[in-house]
Amino acid sequence: MNVHHRGSQVSEQFFNRELSLLEFNRRVLYQSYNRSLPLFERLRFLCIFSTNQDEFFEVRVGGLVQMLEVGISAIPPDGLTHGDNLAAISQISHQLVNEQYSIFNKELLPLLNEHQIHILRRDEWNTDQVQYLHQYFETEVLPLLSPIGLDPAHPFPRIMNKSLNFIVKLDGKDAFGRNSGRAIVQVPRSLPNMIELPEGLAQSGREFVFMSSIIHHFMGEIFVGMSVLDCFQFRLTRNSDIFLDEEETDDLLRAMQGELVYRQYGDEVRLELTGTCPPDIEDFLLERCEIHRRDIYKVDGPVNLNRLSDLFDLVDDPSLVFQPFVQSMPKLPKRTDNYFDALKKNDILLHHPFDSFQAVVDFLREAAVDPHVLAIKQTLYRTGSNSPVVDALVAAAKAGKEVTAIVELRARFDEEQNVALAERLQRYGIHVIYGVVGYKTHSKMLLVARREEKKLAYYVHLGTGNYHPKTTKLYTDYGLMTSDQAICADVYRIFIQLSSMGKASKMSELMYAPFTLHKGMLKHIQQETDNARKGIPARIIAKMNSLYEEQLVLALYEASNAGVQVDLIVRGVCQLRPGITGQSENIQVRSIVGRFLEHTRVFYFENAGSPQVFCSSADWMIRNMFHRVETCFPIKAKKIREQIISDLKLYLADNTHAWILQSDGSYVHVQPQEGQKPIDAQAELLSQWVANA
Repeated sequence: MNVHHRGSQVSEQFFNRELSLLEFNRRVLYQSYNRSLPLFERLRFLCIFSTNQDEFFEVRVGGLVQMLEVGISAIPPDGLTHGDNLAAISQISHQLVNEQYSIFNKELLPLLNEHQIHILRRDEWNTDQVQYLHQYFETEVLPLLSPIGLDPAHPFPRIMNKSLNFIVKLDGKDAFGRNSGRAIVQVPRSLPNMIELPEGLAQSGREFVFMSSIIHHFMGEIFVGMSVLDCFQFRLTRNSDIFLDEEETDDLLRAMQGELVYRQYGDEVRLELTGTCPPDIEDFLLERCEIHRRDIYKVDGPVNLNRLSDLFDLVDDPSLVFQPFVQSMPKLPKRTDNYFDALKKNDILLHHPFDSFQAVVDFLREAAVDPHVLAIKQTLYRTGSNSPVVDALVAAAKAGKEVTAIVELRARFDEEQNVALAERLQRYGIHVIYGVVGYKTHSKMLLVARREEKKLAYYVHLGTGNYHPKTTKLYTDYGLMTSDQAICADVYRIFIQLSSMGKASKMSELMYAPFTLHKGMLKHIQQETDNARKGIPARIIAKMNSLYEEQLVLALYEASNAGVQVDLIVRGVCQLRPGITGQSENIQVRSIVGRFLEHTRVFYFENAGSPQVFCSSADWMIRNMFHRVETCFPIKAKKIREQIISDLKLYLADNTHAWILQSDGSYVHVQPQEGQKPIDAQAELLSQWVANA
């Protein structure tokens, strides 16, 4: 399907960050239209769109509203004021939400019914089903409800972020003679989003009921002696960014724990309402929630379609999901039975999710029990407290190794897990460091120090993604395992700098933020620009999640004008405007949206016929270049470098899941031309790995 949407853009040089992110969410949503995908995978993309929009409003819109309220009026490079930006966001978001519900109601819901998966409305319940659900309500639901009648003693409550609620219209007086006419009922988060009716009660196939439908139907039993005239679902989204004045914070862990409570009750930024809600109730909520009318989203169906994701656990039908695959393990050289011996001979490249993350876990476990290993140092950004990585670090500490963990408490929406992780690590005597004040530690590094023949040898793992076993099955990422002592020495220097104080260390192989990465990338772009002007073949291929850094964009424009062929594979936000004469006619930007979330950061420079390839934890973003600790490492082994270049070229040939960015901010879905072979880069990579497994 070709999608061509013109966003509200101002600058001739730069796209707006928020509107570009909305265009990514649009591409995710349009996967729900993709009839080549299994039904549940289409439904999953519909749910992912919901969670993406949640985060978009919690973070991006929340930040804009906050800046507008405190009077920060600086206009970004794209030229949109905060007010104009919020108006454009509202217009596009309303369009996208309407489209989401249209896809669900007109395509996916009928298809679920065809597969004998029925989500019953209240008016579809028969007598036996009502009796069963009534008993379920009385025993499992009613004891957990805490309705709030609205009167002078019970003013409108502070609604919890993203909780599902009902506003109820009442008639009559309660036992105390009160009659406010309205009440609020929150759907408890401890309850499932939906339940399945027992097989004997199902009229056809498998039948499911939303928890909200059960509460709605039996609402009268909550307000005994009063008449429930009607009730309507609503959901409030709040600004969820956490602010910490780290200069004034003595204990970052305790401060973070306190701020996590506040996250549930930040400023209001969006109100979702069921479409049947009448104007008087809408106006009441508008006033009480202190929301702008532009931020009300009335929907044609259940509020928060992400609740449908419960179906993925309730229905086990292989025909409705992607065919599972077995991840491969790296083949160690002959006559080696451990990673230390293997890495002395060759570097190892892991390409997740095709390669198993188990290799990293096994390497850590070997290090934990190896009597020659003296120390392990690792950064942990999104890992989770109950992780095999953490278990291996704990085992190493118990075995007497010196273990240091750099835990980033401020990894957005994983803060709570990281607080628990830090506390667990400290219980076992692991040195836990929270990074550097003012800079998130986003780098993915693992260093093992081993005594070998009376000297210390180092082994490292460097990655583009997190040390999280679950996401390595869903995200594409590279991980390099090496014993290259120059790279290892650089990693060691960064760990020392993070755990102590001192001037920035000089690196021999790595570029790292916030010190040398930005300058290094500009230097490599300039090198290609200079080569093109001399008539030397020049090319840049850069793959990343997001591109939003003015100097890098301007450098790419200069390279384009010099004749450098620039191919950018940018999954999400892209500030750069491609295809503009005299500015970017030699630049193409594509986004791949497929089965796996594209997460690799890879940078290729032609280098006058001697290609240089770098992998990195960093996107080309202001925050990554200047406000985070990031690493960018060279791929020195020729065989591995050629493999990564081959992968990049495959992504550039994709004509199935690729979208090409146009000069007006729209994206056009690439499709095979007549007689052209369909190329799905992710499927091709998967088939290669399965064949070699």
